[in-house]
Amino acid sequence: MKLRTITIVLGTLSSLGLAATSAPAADTVRVRGVVASSDQSQLTVKNRQGGMDKIKLAAGWKISGVAGASVKDIKLGDFLGIASVSKADGGSGALEVVVFPAALKGTGEGDRAWDLKPNSRMTNGTVADVTDVNGRAVTLTYDNGQTKKISIPDKTPVVTFAPATPGDLKPGAPVVVTATRGADGTLSANRVVVGNNGVVPPM
Repeated sequence: MKLRTITIVLGTLSSLGLAATSAPAADTVRVRGVVASSDQSQLTVKNRQGGMDKIKLAAGWKISGVAGASVKDIKLGDFLGIASVSKADGGSGALEVVVFPAALKGTGEGDRAWDLKPNSRMTNGTVADVTDVNGRAVTLTYDNGQTKKISIPDKTPVVTFAPATPGDLKPGAPVVVTATRGADGTLSANRVVVGNNGVVPPM
């Protein structure tokens, strides 16, 4: 792969990583669903509630895919983004795990409210400990030494970012889009995450 291509891919993943892991602003809408139709300027998504969201794509918009990864491959020093919820017996349980490429370590570092499920949190940090007692669990460090231990139940989706092209936005393809809602109610976005490797974006 040529250097210019590598730079473009990493730039795309970096912006997508920020979108997938930053706390949503008041006018930010995270659209999850499948592609109904698309062209270079607009993406229409059938959302998980059954409605249709039309999203204007900004000039120069970027796209990334996701590929499956394995929880068994997570090791010390990896940088992860984990959506989790508090468990009834204490601690936190993962809803999904994103393994960031090494070049994107530090993207969106911290712990914040998330909208995947009620009361869910998103924690982006570096793996400081991995345990396999009664299932796998990781301890993440972030924001100058804060830590959070999160258990990863069996069958938790684990993915990493992968290259994609606009041609992957075919009808039925699963997508996650972080969009901005304008004063007139219209949605716009400059990045799309698509499940182009048989993997549904879990974030």
